[in-house]
Amino acid sequence: MTASRTVTPELAATGAVTLTGDLSDPDVPARIVADALEASGTLDILVNNVGGGDGTPVDAGLLDFTDGLWASTFELNVFAAVRATRAALPALLSSHGAVVNVSSDSARRPHTAPLPYGAAKAALNAVTKGLSEEFGPQGVRFNTVSPSSTRTALWEGEQSFGADLASTMNVTQQQLIETLPVQAGMLTGRFIEPREVATAIAYLVSPLASSVHGANWIVDAGIDKSL
Repeated sequence: MTASRTVTPELAATGAVTLTGDLSDPDVPARIVADALEASGTLDILVNNVGGGDGTPVDAGLLDFTDGLWASTFELNVFAAVRATRAALPALLSSHGAVVNVSSDSARRPHTAPLPYGAAKAALNAVTKGLSEEFGPQGVRFNTVSPSSTRTALWEGEQSFGADLASTMNVTQQQLIETLPVQAGMLTGRFIEPREVATAIAYLVSPLASSVHGANWIVDAGIDKSL
C-alpha cells in the first residue's frame, strides 16, 4: 500500500493499493493512515519516503532562503513523517512493527544541497533516533536510510535539480549524470539505483534486522566523507 500526491502509470502498474494526498498538508498523514488501516485492518511497516525541496536555485545561499521556504521544507521533510508516525503508532505498537524514514546524505554533507533541505533531513535523523529510544523498548523499531545521488527524476527530469545544476555548471545534463558520481567520490562510478535503496529499506523492516535500532543506514557508494 502506498500514498502519494498522484498515481503515476508506473505506480499503478505495480498493483499496489494506492492512496492519494499531499503529505505536507497537516491533516493528510492521519487521514492516509486511517484509510490504510480501514483497507488492511493492521499496520506492520511504515516507510516515510516523502521529501524534496520546492525548486530552489542550486546556487542559492542563506540570504535567498525566506522563512516561508524554510517552513515548507520542514513541513514536507520532517513534519509529514512525524505526523504519519504519530497516527500509525497505536497500530505499530500492537503489531511490534518497524518504521524507516528516508533521509539523505545531504544531512551529513550539507554543501551538496540547498541548506534548508540538508537541515531538515538532519532533523529527521535526530527525530528517528529519539523515537527509537522511546519506542524501541515497546517493540517498535525506527531506522533511517540516507542515500546519496540516486537515479530518479530529481536528476534526470527535464525541469529538475539535475537540469538546473547542469546549466549552472555549463554542461549537458547527460554529462553531469555521467561525471558527477566520480567527482563526488562514489566508488561505483555511477548513480545509485532506486532498487538499491529499496533493498536497504526492505532489509531494515524485515526480521533479519530485528536487532537494528536507531541506525542511520548509509547508501552512498563509499563517498569519501573528507571531500
